[in-house]
Amino acid sequence: MSPTVAVVAHRKKTLGAGLDRLRVLITEQDVGELLWYEVGKSKKARKKVREALDEGAELVFVWGGDGMVQRCADVMAGSGVPMAILPAGTGNLFATSLGVPADLEEAVLIGFHGRREKLDLGVLNGEHFAVMAGAGFEAEMIADADGRAKRRLGKLSYVKAAVRHVGGPLVPMKVEIDGTTWFDGEASCLLLGNVGTIAGGIEAFDDARPDDGWLEVGVSTAKGPIQWARVIGRMAAGRSEDSPFVRITRARKVSARFGAPLTYELDGGEREPTTRLEAEAAPGALTVCLPAEH
Repeated sequence: MSPTVAVVAHRKKTLGAGLDRLRVLITEQDVGELLWYEVGKSKKARKKVREALDEGAELVFVWGGDGMVQRCADVMAGSGVPMAILPAGTGNLFATSLGVPADLEEAVLIGFHGRREKLDLGVLNGEHFAVMAGAGFEAEMIADADGRAKRRLGKLSYVKAAVRHVGGPLVPMKVEIDGTTWFDGEASCLLLGNVGTIAGGIEAFDDARPDDGWLEVGVSTAKGPIQWARVIGRMAAGRSEDSPFVRITRARKVSARFGAPLTYELDGGEREPTTRLEAEAAPGALTVCLPAEH
C-alpha cells in the first residue's frame, strides 16, 4: 500500500528549483496521500507536524534549516515516523553531519529510498534539539545573527556577530553532570552538543556522535578577543579540549545554574533568558532518513 507522505516547509527558505519542483519530485514516487503544509516561521511548524501525524503520515519531509528541523523533531520525537531532511537553511548542520546533500533531487530520493536510523536528540528545559544548545556567548552570537543578515551573508553573519560579543562578561555558573558538580566558577559560555559542529561551521566537539546516547558538554572561560581567538584557533587546528579556556566532558543529564539570566538557544533558535537549564540525552528518539553510503 502506498504511504501517506507529508511535507512541512518553511516557505521563505530555498533549495534547488523550489517547492513546486519538490511537489513534482514527490508525486513521481509511489505515494498514496500527500499532505502539504507551509509556514512562514519555523515556530509554527509544530502545529503542522502534529496535524500530519494525526492524519496518519508515514514519512515527513522537512524543508528548512536547523531551526525548522528542531521544531519538527520536537514533535516527532518518539513517534517512530521517519523524518526526511530537505536542507534549505543557512548552516544545515544536522543534515551536513548526516551526509544529506543540499541537492533537492538527491535529498528526495534519500527520503524515499535511504536507510532509516534512530538517532539521538537532546532535551533542554523540556524541548528537543538535534544539533546544539547553549547559553551565554554562543547564544548571544546566534541571537545577534538575525534572519536578514543570515540571508545576505550566510555563515559570515555568525562571524560578524561573534566579533560584537567577545567582550561580554563572565557569569557565575554551576554545572552538575549526572548529579555531580563538574564546574563551579565564572564562565562565558555553556554548550551542549548532539553533533560536533556549531554555528559558523566551527568544530566544537571532536568526538560527538548522534547515535551514542550521550550529550557533549563544554564550558568556556574565555574573555575578550585575544582569549576567544585562541579558543577558535584551537578548534580549527586541533582538539577543542586542548584549549586552556575550555573544559569538555559528556553526560546523560546536565543541570546548570547561572548567577545572572542568560539567553539560551536550541539549534540556532533563541529563547528567553533564564538562570537555570535542565538537559538530558534522548537516545534513539528520532528516526531519520540517511544516505545508503553514510
